[in-house]
Amino acid sequence: MTTGGQRTQGATVDEYIAASTREVQPILRKLRATIRRAVPRATEFISYRMPAYKLNGIIIYFAAFKQHVGVFPPVRGTAALVKAVKPFAGPKGNLRFQVAKPIPYSLIARIAKQRARDNLKQVANKKSARRSRKTARQRNRV
Repeated sequence: MTTGGQRTQGATVDEYIAASTREVQPILRKLRATIRRAVPRATEFISYRMPAYKLNGIIIYFAAFKQHVGVFPPVRGTAALVKAVKPFAGPKGNLRFQVAKPIPYSLIARIAKQRARDNLKQVANKKSARRSRKTARQRNRV
């Protein structure tokens, strides 16, 4: 939670949530549960002083501010997903969900799942490229 320009800190996600205002704690707990359900194999940790999840790369970060909860990094993916997040996009493409309004948890789950798929695809592409380079080197040796 931002307090006088400073964001809460914690060594764990539990500590981060506990250090946030009581008003936002239930939102953060539900956001955490949503992400964990969407991508159960993701590793949870603190990065850049906010909760983060990774699986084959970063999936999602979230942070509490005075008036909103932010979700990072900017969303890419299907046209339908990009269109769905547009009302929540901030100036740099990061998402802002107003604390005073209902949080679209199902949308956040879609984002996490899409990022996990994108990360997996990126890992597969890198492996394929490595195999192709190795095969090309072997052909050149003959």
